[in-house]
Amino acid sequence: MHGRTVVITGGTSGIGLAGALELARRGARLVLVARDPARAEDALIQLRRISPEARHGIHIADLSRLSEMRRVGAVIAAAEPRVDVLVNNAGAWFPDRIETEDGFEMTFALDHLSYMVLTDALLPSLVAAAPSRIVSTSSEAHRFAALDLADLHGRAGYRGFSAYGRAKLCNILFTRELARRLSGTGVTANAFHPGFVASRFGDAGRGLGRRAFGLAKALFAISPEAGAATLVHLATSPEVEGTTGGYHAKCRPLQPSRAGRDDAVARRLWDMSSEMTGIGSGLPA
Repeated sequence: MHGRTVVITGGTSGIGLAGALELARRGARLVLVARDPARAEDALIQLRRISPEARHGIHIADLSRLSEMRRVGAVIAAAEPRVDVLVNNAGAWFPDRIETEDGFEMTFALDHLSYMVLTDALLPSLVAAAPSRIVSTSSEAHRFAALDLADLHGRAGYRGFSAYGRAKLCNILFTRELARRLSGTGVTANAFHPGFVASRFGDAGRGLGRRAFGLAKALFAISPEAGAATLVHLATSPEVEGTTGGYHAKCRPLQPSRAGRDDAVARRLWDMSSEMTGIGSGLPA
């Protein structure tokens, strides 16, 4: 990874930070997109300890807001004419339905739309660095989800974990459609499940549910480093050179749910998400 640039969202804690640190150890230069300036600065300090000669960078943005998705994407694209790896990793789930300033359900906006907008902004830089890779964090929670294209924002009834599962299903469908559109460009796209990781994930819960989730993490969760292994594998391994449109876990291909293999729905989701965000990558339809 020496001489290669990796852009990663959600890289200041959990698997994002663990993955960023490991990629830095392998020689990569990291560009982090983070919401919290203090955590971002701490992550930058850790990266500089590993490779003080690298010009690691940070950009602060709230990726639940469409204006911020567009802004940070444009800023990074202008600063980074070549991007070797983009890791779409920022995500969360929320126990109560929150509507963003753009009228989107928060989980859908952060966990899906931000992936699409940032990827669209950085496509010229990724194509310029080809062969290059796009890696998106999904989850086995997608197996419990069904996608209602008439109600992507959960207005008919909201449950936090269900909304998270739908967003993770969107990640897989987005990856499949992106891979199809990127055919022939030298840019690959893959999604992965990190496992049940001991991280800040789930801390937004409350009451009995939060306590139960915390206990489960204490008893069963794997370390962020273990969770980041598949992220690093997809970003670096020659074994997956040219592999695209897949879903992976434990550094191996894994078949997603039947809903996650519906290419007609993937295309419709792409079109609807493009309309919501106003992006236009110029990729073939």
